[in-house]
Amino acid sequence: MSLRDRARYRFDRTLARSAGSLMGWLVVSCLAVVVPVSALLVWTDPGAPPSLSGRLTAVWRSSAETLRLGAVDGTPLRMLLAALLGLVALLCVSTLVGVITTGLAERLAELSRGRSTVLEQGHAVVLGWSDQVFTVVAELVAAQVPHRPRAVVLLADVDKTEMERALAAHVGPSGRTRLICRSGPASDPGVLALVSPRTARTVLVLPSGEPTADAEVLRTLLALRAVLGEDAEGPPVLAAVRDDQYRAAARLAAGPRGTVLETDTVTARLIAQCVRRPGLSLVLRDLLDFAGDEFHLADADAFHERPFGAALLGHAGACVVGLLTPQGRTLLNPPADTVIAPGSRLIILARDEEAARPDDCRHLVERPVIATAPPHPEDAAHVLLLGWNRRAPLVVDQLRRTARPGSVLDVVTDRSGPASTREPEPWPEPEPSGASRLSVRFQSAALSRPETLLGFDLTPYDGTVVLGPDPGDGPDRPDDRTLVTLLALRLVEERTGRQLRVVTELTDDRNRPLAPLDPGSDVIVSGELTGLLMAQIAQNRHLAAVFDELFSADGSTICLRPAGHYVCPGSVTTFATVVAAARDRGECAIGYRRHDRRAAPPDHGVRLNPHKAERREWSTDDQVIVVATDTPTPPTPPTPGPPIPNPTREDAPPAHHHERASD
Repeated sequence: MSLRDRARYRFDRTLARSAGSLMGWLVVSCLAVVVPVSALLVWTDPGAPPSLSGRLTAVWRSSAETLRLGAVDGTPLRMLLAALLGLVALLCVSTLVGVITTGLAERLAELSRGRSTVLEQGHAVVLGWSDQVFTVVAELVAAQVPHRPRAVVLLADVDKTEMERALAAHVGPSGRTRLICRSGPASDPGVLALVSPRTARTVLVLPSGEPTADAEVLRTLLALRAVLGEDAEGPPVLAAVRDDQYRAAARLAAGPRGTVLETDTVTARLIAQCVRRPGLSLVLRDLLDFAGDEFHLADADAFHERPFGAALLGHAGACVVGLLTPQGRTLLNPPADTVIAPGSRLIILARDEEAARPDDCRHLVERPVIATAPPHPEDAAHVLLLGWNRRAPLVVDQLRRTARPGSVLDVVTDRSGPASTREPEPWPEPEPSGASRLSVRFQSAALSRPETLLGFDLTPYDGTVVLGPDPGDGPDRPDDRTLVTLLALRLVEERTGRQLRVVTELTDDRNRPLAPLDPGSDVIVSGELTGLLMAQIAQNRHLAAVFDELFSADGSTICLRPAGHYVCPGSVTTFATVVAAARDRGECAIGYRRHDRRAAPPDHGVRLNPHKAERREWSTDDQVIVVATDTPTPPTPPTPGPPIPNPTREDAPPAHHHERASD
């Protein structure tokens, strides 16, 4: 290669490095022309200063005034040189302005792509983009101070401008919380470092709607581990996966401070529980959002070395549901005689930590109206399941675990559904009573045709579950088939005059108003449920064990039971009386549902954490919301205990002894 080609290659390589290199070459080129020509003009001027310093000064002045064409006079050669100098300077200046403009435009474009480093402390980092992100961000913004993060930083492989527009449309004004978006793959450690996860208060990893979502969550957790280091304590990490086969690996990748939720299992558990407890989804929706009362951890100094049952009537504005032992073990609805050890904390349902001040409410209990009759055991149920998807086997398994002996589940799948749908099976004869807790029977039918359901006899069924297909299994959106099935069920109700108990699963919360269901029906949106759970656990990771037990088939769960199990129907009494009656049955009462407001939005009669002194008339159709085991227990005689400290007395603990749940 010739010397000219080599020089051109080196020159092009230098220019390709950055805009600064181009600016440097322009300055050098400009000086290489301007300075020699200015010197030539000075030395050819008869009136030039005789000294060298004077001539150099004249050269400087001439170089500085190169744009002043026509300022130099004399011979034609001098004027030609001055014109040449001005044109060269004009070319260099215009090129320099263009380079500066291009560099600024590239920098602004880089900022708009979301590739700058975030310098924040105590912020919440959300990794991934899905429909759940709007619920998570909205709940983090709505969290009560001091739980609300100062900044929520989102990182996803989505255009930054699109993320900001979507958040503004779905979340709305964020108040004092700053929403910061960064664009790039969260599974890349170099990109992940931009959001400063080491200084974050918490990190949330969301699964996308793609088939490879769980694998991408696992890669993101490994990238987060690479950024934080093996021995770094780091912030608490909360991730969600859909398939159980990724849960163990995700827990290993998340580390000792990580929590992994299995969204399909949680959704299936809630669907199965709503079949037997109508209205449960409304209770959980109110319980999980930050708009009202939610779970907190409160100080238990006033109840040390005392039984747990004494704490149930020890707060006027909070409902106690469990204990957090000094060893970090969560006890939900423990036996009333469980001794509260020093260092334990109470798990309460309240609006904020201020409501956890001890207040003796035993004087509000009216013993004569407490019901003493044993509760009536639940009968075997006959349930109809319409549709099939990847969560359907989990729903069947949950129904099998919680069913009463002799229960029957009829599953009707769509014969035009996806290949993953279970093959149709003949209707077997039901097993003898007591031989199995749940007899499952399968049938194939065209659920996409409304006339199919119109030919079904739905009279024997105690509850109906409607599941839509998985996304991508058909040309339509999953909720479209669900809405068609619900329309057919509504027509059956109109023809028969019998109201059906329907539990529906939707994938998009915007379709909830479109569902032809009675007000107050159970509608489960899996993405919204996962987002609410992640937002709650992000504020306090100790609540993960609480929600895990509440959604499980074993242990204590949230139940809606007739008010007649606790107080005499028609009696007018306080909520403290209901709490005492529930305590006698080994349960923790946290609210009630009014029958006369079941169809009245927005609460549909659900009232969580009422004041212990609230008095009302309890009808036969009212329900009490309790944290209890699945099987009702008969009442036990109350055991007297020592008095509960009252903060109005002189021996009350000072307010600053109450520790915040975020500590």
